[in-house]
Amino acid sequence: MSARATRATSAVDRLKRRSGNEKYSMSVTGSGHFFISDGAGNPPLCAPLELDDFVAFVNSIAPAAPKRVSKLDVAFEKQLVKK
Repeated sequence: MSARATRATSAVDRLKRRSGNEKYSMSVTGSGHFFISDGAGNPPLCAPLELDDFVAFVNSIAPAAPKRVSKLDVAFEKQLVKK
């Protein structure tokens, strides 16, 4: 599998985790463009896109999980503001 397909597959896997929908399916055209559908055999959610555009589209479907912040991170940020 090429690095291009790996990057696209990773984006779809993140989408599956964020949305809770395991049915999302990615396909690659013969010209190397990517598209995603809401389950195998369903119509595509987007036109075939280049890799960067595809990853941006997939990331826009479901919001990203909020970053976890520890109390040590908060204390460190407070120290940076004081100086």
